[in-house]
Amino acid sequence: MSQFVRRLLEIGLDGRGPFGTAADLGRKVRSHSRSDGEAIRRIRRQFVFGGGVGGFATGLGGFVTMPVAIPVNVLEFYLQAIRMVGAIATVRGHDTSDPNVRTAVLVTLTGSRADDILRKAGVVSATGTLTNIALKRLPPEALMLINKGVGMQLLKSLGERTLTKLGRAVPVAGGVIGGGVDMWMMRRIADQAKKSFPPIRGGS
Repeated sequence: MSQFVRRLLEIGLDGRGPFGTAADLGRKVRSHSRSDGEAIRRIRRQFVFGGGVGGFATGLGGFVTMPVAIPVNVLEFYLQAIRMVGAIATVRGHDTSDPNVRTAVLVTLTGSRADDILRKAGVVSATGTLTNIALKRLPPEALMLINKGVGMQLLKSLGERTLTKLGRAVPVAGGVIGGGVDMWMMRRIADQAKKSFPPIRGGS
């Protein structure tokens, strides 16, 4: 599980091959934007579109390609999501090389299940909402437990998303359904990232 999570972060945040780091992307978009808010909107649009393209492409084959396409789709979706959240965090002034920030990026992907994961790791928010791990100094043991919890949740999503995307059994129509679902999920993660990473300097 730790290896799975580490690989997701290494590829999604640190970049591989032709893709630079999420931090570089965030800084580049911010340098061409008038404000943090505008930069985040541009990042959000880019990855919502990318999520839709990935969902559509992996759903085109219908039932025949489903056993292979859905796992590939889940992996590429979360790698895109990690990259998007990392870029948003960078725009807000956070350092994606910091272990606390990297764990916060992972937790952001789990949405409404975040509080349960944090409670099981012994991290309790007084307000009952998602604790902003990025602004806390948690011990390595707590970060490890949180990362493990997130990894298990992401693997569980493979089965859940298989059930929600049974429309992919129909070629072409499955691509439309898959693309729409992925765009909706990417928007939710982007909105959660804006809450999880408040600006630590002047910004919006």
